Amino acid sequence: MAAPAQTSSTSVYAEFGLSPLVNASGIYTDLGGSCLSPTVWRAASEANRTWVAMPDLLDRTGHAIAEMIGAEAARVVPGASAGLALAVAACMTGDDGRLMEQLPASTGSRTDLLMQSGHRYKYTRCALMSGARLVEVGAVSTTPSDIEEALGPQVACVLHPVHLDGKPGTVPLKDVVRIAHRAGVAVVVDAAYMSYPTDLIGHYGRQGSDLVCFSAKYFWGPNAGGFVYGRKDLIRTVAALDFTRFESGPHLVFGRAFKMDRATVVATTLALREWLTMDHDGRWANYRARAEKMLSELKQRAEGTFEMVCFTLDERIVPEPVNSLFVTPSPSSGLTAIDLEQRLARGAPSVRAVAVGEGVSFCLETVFEDQDAVLVDRVVGALAVPK
Repeated sequence: MAAPAQTSSTSVYAEFGLSPLVNASGIYTDLGGSCLSPTVWRAASEANRTWVAMPDLLDRTGHAIAEMIGAEAARVVPGASAGLALAVAACMTGDDGRLMEQLPASTGSRTDLLMQSGHRYKYTRCALMSGARLVEVGAVSTTPSDIEEALGPQVACVLHPVHLDGKPGTVPLKDVVRIAHRAGVAVVVDAAYMSYPTDLIGHYGRQGSDLVCFSAKYFWGPNAGGFVYGRKDLIRTVAALDFTRFESGPHLVFGRAFKMDRATVVATTLALREWLTMDHDGRWANYRARAEKMLSELKQRAEGTFEMVCFTLDERIVPEPVNSLFVTPSPSSGLTAIDLEQRLARGAPSVRAVAVGEGVSFCLETVFEDQDAVLVDRVVGALAVPK
């Protein structure tokens, strides 16, 4: 992700008996997501100081996001999960206000949400908040003909988690779009963290996807921010279903629960703009340089295996591009990866990292530069074998 602010000092948590931790896990919702850049934080603070009509703000920021990524239309929403619920609901009801108002009851709506069996994942639950009925297609694997045969009149949309695109035994997005559109069915894409390389953001729309959902925390926006982009008519329905229309529209829609404040809408939009214009080569070079320095020190001070790796957003360890240190305890220490992870979490300051296989990943994307030395000290201490 983008480089966080330059200092980790804070005292606000002390009021609640808490201390800041060192986040070497990466972008995780339960660690607060991301940290806004100073520029985005200033803009959010400015938005906080005065009022604006929320429907107008959402319309204008949606237009700005659509222009940035080359989409027909877009809408800021409170995260990708809410985006999935709103997107699926829009496909179920179209512009029928009566059907919108009765959700999650789905009488009279297209009720079925199609997913390939190999794409079933925990965020399916978020899409089903709309009131849709899940229909899994295929068994061990799914074929194009399986999808064709399942596309009956009650199908509202096909949900395609694009991070699973290309998984063996599944049909790729480009073919899903072709098959679904031939039957007049929309395709909703969950692209929550697929924001780098940056051209991926608009790519799914160019492939013909009807609605695409993103989480803002993965482009260094607010933890509670995100956006949906796609077809103008469906984005209009997403807007009709959201919290502003509950207050000012003719129908009491279920999207009222997905409320946002002014600062979140502004920060989501401006964080995306920063992300699209950022020097990402420089960002990756910074992670590598820091990892090299920390690796050298760890090799001198501790026993174990130390590597520079990439910790991916789907929690895999791959060689490049470097954004992390990977530490494997030596056999003589008697420590497992879980032992090391837990020792670090219990210490002071608490260091949160991720055990993967035999080792522990320390993702530098969410470690402040002034915490590098602290992180090294804590790892050295946690690896030490009591005598």
